[in-house]
This record gives sequence, structure tokens and C-alpha cells, in this order.
Amino acid sequence: MATSTTAVLCFFLFLLPLSNNAAIFQIVNNCVFTVWPAWASTGPRAGGGNQLNPGQSWTINVNASTTGGRIWARTGCSFDGSGRGNCQTGDCGGVLQCQGYGRAPNTLAEFSINQLGNLDIFDISNVEGHNVGIDFSPTNGGCRGVRCSANIVGECPAELTAPGGCNNPCTVFGTPEYCCTNGTCGPTDYSRFFKTRCPDAYSYPQDIAATFVCPGHTNFTVVTFYPTGLVPIITHGNIMLTVSIRLRQ
Repeated sequence: MATSTTAVLCFFLFLLPLSNNAAIFQIVNNCVFTVWPAWASTGPRAGGGNQLNPGQSWTINVNASTTGGRIWARTGCSFDGSGRGNCQTGDCGGVLQCQGYGRAPNTLAEFSINQLGNLDIFDISNVEGHNVGIDFSPTNGGCRGVRCSANIVGECPAELTAPGGCNNPCTVFGTPEYCCTNGTCGPTDYSRFFKTRCPDAYSYPQDIAATFVCPGHTNFTVVTFYPTGLVPIITHGNIMLTVSIRLRQ
């Protein structure tokens, strides 16, 4: 199946400055169906999640010195009144309000704010597998953006195929070769599958060439989308998402 770089808008996230110590993320669902966005960070440990019906929005406050930040799309979710349930992709321990990272497969937009001499560090990653396409682009600061627009779910090797997505080989095989648990590791045939289709994205844990930096206070846009000609059905992981982020010290 041919790949495509065509993106279709489905959901929009805009970050405004709250103060010198925090930032506001506003997430608005422009899809014609319900989605369950999530975020989490390790420094400080924080996170959250929500159900967004079409046209609804969600605002979150994030510490300006956040490290280990991730934003991802959850698809195919069902939760009860207490916020317990599950998602087909990106599930975070069976809860609506994520306090940790999501379960593979899920495509990641990753960031750490005001690091290494007031630089914002960002990347997109297929290390945890893939469920949606992502474009992660600065809107100021003179930095280049990164994109993964290939139809990875549709072209996924049979042994990595998962409901709603394409797994990473570490999740499937659990060996040091794929999980990089024995020190230095290099690319594999499976990581090359991801890298060939999405050269800007992390394809294995030590793929450091996929890390990008911008000056502090950079604005970013994150877009997730599906290849042209495919129907946006949640169970096939074909979500379209737009996220605009402004990071402030």
C-alpha cells in the first residue's frame, strides 16, 4: 500500500502561558467521533486524561520545567462512571486519568522544557510502536519540524501487528537485541522498517539522531493523521489530531 503525507484535521491542542512557572494546554476535539487524549511526565510525576466528544475541549496546567513529557492518542476506549476501563491503544493502567505512560502500541510526541541551557528538547517516537501519524513542528525559533506520515499500521509486519496499531519488537519479543537492555545497541531489521518510513522518528531506544532542540519559549504544532484513502475508524488506529504547543519558562 502506498504511503501518503496528506493530513486531515481532527483535533487541536493549543498551549498558552499561564505564568513563569506553568503553562496551559487546551485540547479541543474537532473529530466527528470521541477520542481520549492523554499526557504524562516523569519530572514532576504528573499526568491526566479525558474523554472528548466532538467539539469539546479540555484544559490542563503543566509545570514549565517538565521533563519526560509525552502526549499521545488513546483509541477504542470504554470507561465506567468511576473512570475505570480500557483502551484498545495507548491504555494507561485501565484508568481515564493517566498518571503514567500509555501501553504500546502508541505513537509519541515527547518533550522536555527548559533543559540544557534553556533549550526545549522534542521528538516523535515509534519506540513504543505506532497507532497514529504525527507531525511535530515548531512555529517559531527557526527550528525544523519532524514528521511520521507513513501508513505504518497498514504496512506493519505480520509478527508486529496489534489491534489498532503496529507493535515495537521489544514488546513482542522482549530480547536485549530489541529492548537495548545490555548496553549499546544498534538498528535491527524491525527498526529499519520504522526508520525507512519515518526517518525523523525514533525507531529504537538509542536512535539519538532523532532528538531535536529549539530555543526555550518555542511554539510547536503536533498533528496526527491517517493516510489518504483510509477511513478514520478508531479500531484501525486511524486518528487525526492537531496539537499546537507553546512552551514557556
